[in-house]
Amino acid sequence: MSLPTAPNGRPRAVLSWSSGKDSAWTLHVARQQREVEIVALMTTVNVTHARVAMHGVRDALLERQAEEAGLPLVRIPIPSPCSNDEYDRALSRALADLGADGIRTCVFGDLFLADLRAWREQRLRDIGWNAVFPLWMRPTGELAREMIAGGLRALLTCVDPKQLPSSFAGRDFDGSLLADLPASVDPCGERGEFHSFAWSGPMFRRPIAITRGEVVERDGFVFADVVPA
Repeated sequence: MSLPTAPNGRPRAVLSWSSGKDSAWTLHVARQQREVEIVALMTTVNVTHARVAMHGVRDALLERQAEEAGLPLVRIPIPSPCSNDEYDRALSRALADLGADGIRTCVFGDLFLADLRAWREQRLRDIGWNAVFPLWMRPTGELAREMIAGGLRALLTCVDPKQLPSSFAGRDFDGSLLADLPASVDPCGERGEFHSFAWSGPMFRRPIAITRGEVVERDGFVFADVVPA
C-alpha cells in the first residue's frame, strides 16, 4: 500500500483504530493539533468472523468509517481465539509493511492505563518508531462530555457484564448513558467496561447509516450487533 505524503514536513503516522469513540475522537484531536499527519487507520480484525476484534463491529462498517474519515485502512488479521504470540506476529508484519512505506509513528487513543502505554512505547521503540497519545491523562468524565458536545455519536457494541449491566449493550453513548453509569465504571470505559462504534462526528465527512441488530452473549461478553442501513 502506498500511503499519502504529509504536507509541511509533519511526520506521517498511522492511527490505531478500534472503530470506537476514543480512537475516533483521537483522529479529530490529532487533526486539530497538527503535530503529525495521520495517513492511515490500522485495525485488528478477527478473520474468523470478519469483525473488529473485541468491539465486534462488522468489517463492512469498518470500511465505511475509513471511507468517511478519508483514509486508507490497514487491517491486521488475527484468528479467533488469538494467543499473545499470534497477535504480536501479526502486528509485527503490519508495522514492517508500514515501515517500508516510511511510516515511523503510531497514534493511540489510550487515556490513562500506564502499563499499556509503556508496552506500546517499548514495542515501537524496539523497531525505531514513536508513539503519540493525544488524549493522555484527560479527565475521562470531562472528555466524555466533550466528545458528546462536539458531535460524536456512538453506541455501545460490547459490554463486560462483570462490570456493567448487560442492558447497556446497544445504548447510545450520550448524556443519559453517562448519568446512568455505575460509579465504579469509567465514563469512557477505559478499563474495558464497554466498547463502542462511532458512526458520526467531526472526524467523518458524513454520518454512517446504521440499524441495531440482535444482542447476544458470547465468550463472557454481551455484544450488540450494528448493521449497515
